[in-house]
Amino acid sequence: MAERPSASRQKAYRRGHYGEWLAAAALMLKGYRILARRHRTRFGEIDLIARRGDLVLIVEVKARRTLMEAMEAVGGESEHRIEGAADFWLSRQSDYGKLSVRFDMVAVLPWRWPVHVKNVFYGRN
Repeated sequence: MAERPSASRQKAYRRGHYGEWLAAAALMLKGYRILARRHRTRFGEIDLIARRGDLVLIVEVKARRTLMEAMEAVGGESEHRIEGAADFWLSRQSDYGKLSVRFDMVAVLPWRWPVHVKNVFYGRN
């Protein structure tokens, strides 16, 4: 029988869902279409995949107290995980050759509208 997650883990899970919902709403108001939420691959998970025209955003959502804390939370290990998952997702798109990809972050901060940070890292060449 599986153990129930702790109360703090359940709270973090709910906070993550809420943060991703807010981030998706902010991107939709900017004209992006949300293609996937919590997209899982064998390489890792992508919080949000959004698209506007031929531009695809691979978005990491971070809920932190400050923008600096959110920026610091996207480190080298998570960059590699996100890149691998993004490559896997992109390879399955029929229009892969004409897509531009950008790795962004949306910081969800207390009592503020989410902050969209473009090109939080650049990915592999």
